[in-house]
This record gives sequence, C-alpha cells and structure tokens, in this order.
Amino acid sequence: MNIKPGAGRCAVAVLMLALALPCRAAAPRVLNDDVHFAEGPVWHDGQLYYVEYDRNTVSAWDGHGNRTFATLPGCGPSAVIVRPSGEFYVTCYDSNSIGRLSASGVALPSFDHDRDGHKFSGPNDFAADAAGGLYFTGSGHPGTAIDGQLFYLAADGAITQLASGLNAANGVALSRDGKTLYVIETEAHHLLRYQVGAPGHISGRGVFLDLDELMHHIGHFWPDGVKIDSRGQIYIGQNPRDPGAPLAGMIFVVNESGRLLRTLSLPSPGVPNLAFSPDERTVYVTALDQLDKSPYRGKLYAIDNP
Repeated sequence: MNIKPGAGRCAVAVLMLALALPCRAAAPRVLNDDVHFAEGPVWHDGQLYYVEYDRNTVSAWDGHGNRTFATLPGCGPSAVIVRPSGEFYVTCYDSNSIGRLSASGVALPSFDHDRDGHKFSGPNDFAADAAGGLYFTGSGHPGTAIDGQLFYLAADGAITQLASGLNAANGVALSRDGKTLYVIETEAHHLLRYQVGAPGHISGRGVFLDLDELMHHIGHFWPDGVKIDSRGQIYIGQNPRDPGAPLAGMIFVVNESGRLLRTLSLPSPGVPNLAFSPDERTVYVTALDQLDKSPYRGKLYAIDNP
C-alpha cells in the first residue's frame, strides 16, 4: 500500500490498527524550507546547528532565522558536534575525515585515521560521553561491502578503532548512564547494542532491535540517526528508499526494552536525524523531500515532544 508523502501520516494508523501504533497528530513547524540534505543536528548555546550535505555547510538556526556558520568544500558533512573546548567537529562523509572548526567557524586541521593507521570510511555520526570523548561511526563503502567502522576519540585526541565489519554503520548514541552504546546498521535494518566499560572500551555486540520485525515487516525500515532522551527513551530516524513507503516520515520511539512507545510524524518522507531542545519538549528534525538525487531538497522542522 502506498501512502503519498505529505498526506497526513496519521492515515498510516488505518494500515496499522492491528499494531496499535500510536500516531502523533500535532503539526510540525517548518524552521527552514530550503535545506539540501540537512543532517546531524545539535543544540548548543541557544542555537541549533546542523549540516547540509549537498551544500558542504554547517548552518545554524537561532530561533529567528538561519545562517551559514561554516563551509567545508569537499567534506560532504553528515553530522556536527561541539567539543568541551568550544571547537566544532564534523563527520565528512565524502572526504573520509573528521573536520574541525574553531568556535567562530574557522577551519582547523582535520583527522583521517586512527592511531594505528586505520583510515576512516564515510564518517557518519557522533555520540559524546561524560569523559570528554566521542564515539563516531564510519559507514564503509557503498554497495555490498560490509566494512563499516566504529571509533573512539578520547579527550586527549587519541583515536582508536573499536569495531569493524558493520553493515553501513550510521547513527550512534550512548545511554545516559554511559553503560550502553547503540549503533545503527542501516543496510541490515538493525539497531546494535554494546556494553561500555571504561570510556572507549566496548564488548558484547548484539542486535537490540530488528526494525523490520518491530514494524511487523510492513516494509523495509531503513534506520538512520538515533538519539536518547533523559528518560532513556530511544528515538530512531529513517531515510527510506521509496518516498511512498508505508512508514515514511515517521520517527519511532522505543523504551530501553525495545518496546514501541509512540511515533513522531512528519510531512517529509525522509527523517534521518534529530536533536532535542534543552527542555526536551521540542524535537528538531532534519528531513528530506527529494530522496534520491542532488540537491536532496528538504526541510528543517520542530515538532512537539510529549
């Protein structure tokens, strides 16, 4: 069954009554209607920072308007995060590097390998820990190769590869107690789970959720970004291959046991990533209307969070 993008996502509830899937009816607000593959947002110092992959930019929304904070030619950015030092780090998917920016947006030397010489392949997303370190993913090469990566960048700048052989590693999130790391495998439709010991030390890789099973195989679910709120609830974004997919435009919220709690519904079919306002009452969503070709037009939304 095809549901056209933008046609009231709560209509999907008709399809999914048997699943008792809760559907959010509140209308999202458009904060920017002209973004080119917006991704990887983060709230910092009263502003929402996000990247635009097709423009090679880091942009910022200050509550009134949007501006370009920095441009990184050839980067192909997919996420941005702010370090305790005030520097901005950017996953540069196209240049296979971690870009660095000063607090004012000036480009600094980038990283492209770990301390053992492992090169990054399609850096994708970040998760910070309480020790001042960063976990980040590398998607690996497109196609049939299963060579995604997981790295840890310690507070002292040392970078270590923690895992390889991931099937299109994508979003990454750390539980609030710092004991569990979640990693998206997009091509496998999985959310993986690792146990975390000391910062940068993981063990016990396992499948936390098979997203296709969670949605009772209504259609392939292509998970993308993942974030965790202060209640431990896990938000999973998606970037479907088909704009008419039955579940397009939905962010799924599950608890720490993997039980589906609710959805957030957006008018755009692709909703790859998100960030919370400081009080978590608002979710900021980067969204795609044009899924399969440049310039990947889309929108930046704000939606109420129950």
